[in-house]
Amino acid sequence: MKFHGSMTALITPFKNGKVDEKTLGRLVRRQIAEGTDGLVPAGTTGESPTLSHKEHERVIEIVVEAANRQVPVIAGTGSNSTEEAISLTRFAKKAGSDASLSVIPYYNKPTQEGLYRHFAAIAKAVDIPIILYNIPGRAGCSLTPETVARLSRIPNIVGIKESTGNMDQASHILSLCGITVLSGDDSLTLPLLALGAKGVISVISNVVPNAVAQMVDEFFAGNYPKAREIHYRLFPLCRALFIETNPIPVKRAMALLGLSGGELRLPLCAMKPENEKMLIQAMKDYGLKLKGHGR
Repeated sequence: MKFHGSMTALITPFKNGKVDEKTLGRLVRRQIAEGTDGLVPAGTTGESPTLSHKEHERVIEIVVEAANRQVPVIAGTGSNSTEEAISLTRFAKKAGSDASLSVIPYYNKPTQEGLYRHFAAIAKAVDIPIILYNIPGRAGCSLTPETVARLSRIPNIVGIKESTGNMDQASHILSLCGITVLSGDDSLTLPLLALGAKGVISVISNVVPNAVAQMVDEFFAGNYPKAREIHYRLFPLCRALFIETNPIPVKRAMALLGLSGGELRLPLCAMKPENEKMLIQAMKDYGLKLKGHGR
């Protein structure tokens, strides 16, 4: 299976402190109807750090069921504990996920050899396509291009979500191996596509799935001016959606659109009023119709 195009890093809606299963299923169906090419539940945007193991597994189950094989589901199953990552990845396969998104181990800051052995152990333990997730800003360490190339020789390690914000890093990876590179930064999706990336795992596509899908489709159709036009239209909204730590702004945006409640779990909390004003203005400037400002 190829993993390409516009894939959405789904939010996890909460209601009264619990996962809002009904809304999550509805969001999945909306994504598919709007042209999204893949779904990524239980990642950073899905607030995986504050999901219990039972909730984490249930979120994956709901998305797999709601997607109904219409698009691939790439379940977030990473951990800083190799055994825990293996356990979550095994569950994802059992639940019917098409692939796993496995973040680099956070906080314990392994060496490159440790990172290699971590991902190699997961790939050996679970026969499922694995997409690496390199996000040093959250993890405190980073995969080097050489380690990515080494990991790419393991048959079921098929891709990497690049969230370093470093174009040289992506260029170096692409020059060393044929692994599928996916953008992990919405504002850099178009430049990364130009370098040879195959798509994006997007936050902004929670809000405007059709636009992100269209931008990627136009690029691959060779309509570069149109792709660039969409990029520049999305850019102010993208900046507003990262004005505070993800997923705080995107959950607020979804609430403002009436698509989901904006409930967060501590230690994440509501936006500063001045930042919310900027988000609201960016949404209005884009042309989105807000249904309410209530929390």
